[in-house]
Amino acid sequence: MNAYKPLDCDLHDYLEIACLHGYRLLVERVDGSQFEALGKTTRTSASGEEFLCLEGAEGPLEIRLDQLLAITPLDAKRSFGRILLAGQHCSI
Repeated sequence: MNAYKPLDCDLHDYLEIACLHGYRLLVERVDGSQFEALGKTTRTSASGEEFLCLEGAEGPLEIRLDQLLAITPLDAKRSFGRILLAGQHCSI
């Protein structure tokens, strides 16, 4: 995998909201794949890489944030729509 590029800090709020409310998400990856899963939490590895932790049909999974293209909450009472994440990186 390529060197990690941190996600723009403002976009973390959407991930946190999705996890806090346990939204069912349509998750789109930069490689073109997509799937549905429940948002659970985020985590940061010892090396500083950040991950979205999900509960998918086949169990728990983690996706490095710079591998996400977009998330779309599928719940009727969601507080936001599709959020584009790819290319939205912090300038540290």
